[in-house]
Amino acid sequence: MPYQFWPAQSHQLIACFASRLDVCKWSVLITLFLSFTLSLSVGNTLQSPVFTKQPGSIVFPVDSMEKNREVVFSCEAQGDPPPFYRWKLNGSLLNSKPGSHHSLSGGNLRINHLNKEDAGTYQCLASNSFGTIVSREASLTFAYLENFRSHKRSSVSVREGQGVVLLCGPPPHSGALTFSWIFNEYPSFVKQDSRRFVSQETGNLYIAKVEPSDVGNYTCVVTNTVTKTRVQGPPTPLILRNDGVMGEYEPKIEVQFPEIVQVAKGSTVRLECFALGNPVPSISWHRVDGVPFARKVDVRKTSGVMEIPYFQQEDAGTYECVAENSKGRNSVQGKLSFFASPQLIEKPQDVQKAIDDSLVWECKATGKPKPSYRWMKNGENLEPTERVQVINGALSITRLGLSDIGMYQCVAGNKYGEVYTNAELRVIAVAPDFFQNQLKSHTLVKEGGDVLIECKPKMSPRGTISWRKGNDALRASSRIVILESGSLRISNTTKADAGTYTCAAHNQFGEASSSGNLIVKEPTIITTAPNTLDVTVGESIILPCQVSYDPSLELKFTWFFNEQLIHFGSHGGYFEKVGGMHAVPGVCVSVQGACAGSGGGSSHTMCAFCFVPVPKVVGGSHLTATVIELNPWVEYEFRVLASNAVGTGEPSKPSKKARTKETVPKVTPANVSGGGGSRSELVITWEPVPEELQNAAGFGYVVAFRPFGATGWMQAAVPSPEASKYVFKNETILPFSPFQVKVGVYNNKGEGPFGPVVTIYSAEEEPGRAPSRLRAKSLSAFDVEVYWKALPWSTSKKRVLGYELRYWEKNEKEDKASLLRTVGNRTMAIIQGLKGCTTYYITVRAYNTAGTGPPSPAVNVTTKKPPPSQPPSKVMWNTSNSKIILNWEQVKPLENESEVMGYKVNHIFFRPSIMETNTTSVELSLPTDEEYIIQIRPFGEGGEGSSSRQITIPKISVFSVTLSFRNHSNMLI
Repeated sequence: MPYQFWPAQSHQLIACFASRLDVCKWSVLITLFLSFTLSLSVGNTLQSPVFTKQPGSIVFPVDSMEKNREVVFSCEAQGDPPPFYRWKLNGSLLNSKPGSHHSLSGGNLRINHLNKEDAGTYQCLASNSFGTIVSREASLTFAYLENFRSHKRSSVSVREGQGVVLLCGPPPHSGALTFSWIFNEYPSFVKQDSRRFVSQETGNLYIAKVEPSDVGNYTCVVTNTVTKTRVQGPPTPLILRNDGVMGEYEPKIEVQFPEIVQVAKGSTVRLECFALGNPVPSISWHRVDGVPFARKVDVRKTSGVMEIPYFQQEDAGTYECVAENSKGRNSVQGKLSFFASPQLIEKPQDVQKAIDDSLVWECKATGKPKPSYRWMKNGENLEPTERVQVINGALSITRLGLSDIGMYQCVAGNKYGEVYTNAELRVIAVAPDFFQNQLKSHTLVKEGGDVLIECKPKMSPRGTISWRKGNDALRASSRIVILESGSLRISNTTKADAGTYTCAAHNQFGEASSSGNLIVKEPTIITTAPNTLDVTVGESIILPCQVSYDPSLELKFTWFFNEQLIHFGSHGGYFEKVGGMHAVPGVCVSVQGACAGSGGGSSHTMCAFCFVPVPKVVGGSHLTATVIELNPWVEYEFRVLASNAVGTGEPSKPSKKARTKETVPKVTPANVSGGGGSRSELVITWEPVPEELQNAAGFGYVVAFRPFGATGWMQAAVPSPEASKYVFKNETILPFSPFQVKVGVYNNKGEGPFGPVVTIYSAEEEPGRAPSRLRAKSLSAFDVEVYWKALPWSTSKKRVLGYELRYWEKNEKEDKASLLRTVGNRTMAIIQGLKGCTTYYITVRAYNTAGTGPPSPAVNVTTKKPPPSQPPSKVMWNTSNSKIILNWEQVKPLENESEVMGYKVNHIFFRPSIMETNTTSVELSLPTDEEYIIQIRPFGEGGEGSSSRQITIPKISVFSVTLSFRNHSNMLI
């Protein structure tokens, strides 16, 4: 087994390298023995730490600190040995000793007696003997809401028809807030409409045009959504001036959104826009580029709010709010900019490497802005060195040593977040070992041929390989080459090359060898080959084939006709293999009178009678033969072939047909069984006896049966030799009752034997109950998943063999329903091939051989909208270094189609593979010596949409990749 070193053992090995080799070997063996014993005693496979639960950010309400001043960050990891845990706060290790208000429960961090100094960024570290991994960051923040500090506000005096803004000025706080206003006294709240608006950004109250009914006291109410606490500000009196009514004026936009708004992928963005004016302005929204709003966009014209849920890249752009009245028009614009936190699309995998080998780990993530990358080893940042480099997220380490063993993590991040992925690096040291790859004990080669003797020992690092023939070192020559892989190639072999060959492997940890024999055989040569012949139609011919070969080998002849293998005996006797390797006798003629050879090269001749099933051989002087062990009452034809010491001649023409005598039947029907049928029936079935085994005319069957446990048999004759079923009907037969059955045979010569007794059952009754708890769920536009509760599964008279689902469209009748049957006691089925966005009714009923039982109550389910019908278009590809980059246009679904959730890229390179992405581009490795075949299709909740046309990217020679494809691009569709 390979020597696998944990970090604690590497120092021991390095020290050994500096001392004597024999001491080092003992040290290694002791370490391995202890590790192996530990593995056996525990009974588990050793495993590096892997997180199964990571901490999440916590917002803690300050007003809860008096009631429950405790929080818990979760952390859990798998590993063997079991991991131990530590925690960091703002990058520094926490002290969780007894008496500290930080304590560990498993991997969970418990913080008691919270104070504001506990706020910050936390990370969990999980370690075992393989190394350390670090969790994602989780923050602890405190939410609070203080009281308003002012107890009185000045009056706001306005004219009738004038617009006004009442300021809220929320008190100090942490956590999200919501705002509302009380008019005069609680619970009379200001209702928002086209004239009044409460900003959830500032809390201010806006009245576009003041009316006399607006006069009164206004109080701002602030609610913290985390702490659920609510505070009220001091009232603000609103009074009317008595110096006249405000005239009409154009809109003045007082509530507007920023010029640039950063929006996270998948989040909901809310824009506010409200204007003062007389008459009251109307608010409208649109995109500056003219693209119509998606159906998901919620525009509330009366309250000046636009919301875009589940924000995606295509929602980014410049939006405009327009306020209009009869006196004029005003507008504001703002840009919604899309951003996405990193998501990993290519992760490093655990790897085992040999000493002095090199490592390259790829790490790729999507995100906007484009993520940057850093790597960690055992929980600490990995600094670049001469051997260790990080380029575009890829980590490369050259000249691997035991000090490189550990847990590595790739961290991809942008200003909106970070993602972590981890992998283990094991560096192994293995003495040469042939246990799994011994040399072949015997290798055969023909004289003058080439042979490869493979030598593939397991060892790390790669050492030296040498060869011996017998006890002598093997020297390389023009014919004998030791390949770079260590295998041995011998060209133009001779008899002198035969012998025992030994491959010996050596590295600093030891040496080993393996031996095998090379056997050189004489080549097989066709000395006489078939020649071109001109023949008459209907004439028989013999094509010779003579060879010389090594007598120690078994010779086999194979013939081909027009490059197709000839299967002798399967062409109606058209082809026959006759004779040996030298001269052959002639054709046997006149089967009735004599058997004589018509030529050939040997004086010792014999004849063979050819018939079905076995040929009979007689001496060459015989002119008659008796063939025995034939079947009764069967017609036979005979042919005769002449044979001598060197081969067999062509067969004679067939004789006249002759039939053997009759006798009573000996063979009974096979596969006797039964069951099923209608109520009060016993159905018995069998396989008919072939005609050649019926032995005489008048062949028929005797069917005997009795209730299980009875003594007497009832019998019935079935006179048809082709019959395969008998049905006995009697009202006294109980459903699903056991019967013993046997079937015999007879013919004109008498009765034959009965076959073995088998047990079958009479017809059963259909199930009497309906399945319950029928449920249906739409999986896509075409598939529905159906569940139900099974009936009791038993061997009673109303047993259940499966379930039958009937389903039909809402506008159809049940008699038009389609059927789907399950087998066995299953309680789930998937109905496929349905129409998109269609309501179906479904029932389920049990069935057995007697029929179906009563149906369950019908349930209805509506399939999802169909997937996008438009395939990806404008597919482009270009190359960069060792990658192919595919890009295509976003597929936009029609109104009756489901939204695009992502794309599946089906690419064939050696073997088919599917890559999923939620972007409109992917990166693939550059095809070398093989071509790519690619198809792209969108998918959504309705299933997979239409595929792009098949794309072929031609194979590239490995020697011309850099020169021919640097910065090369092409449009495919």
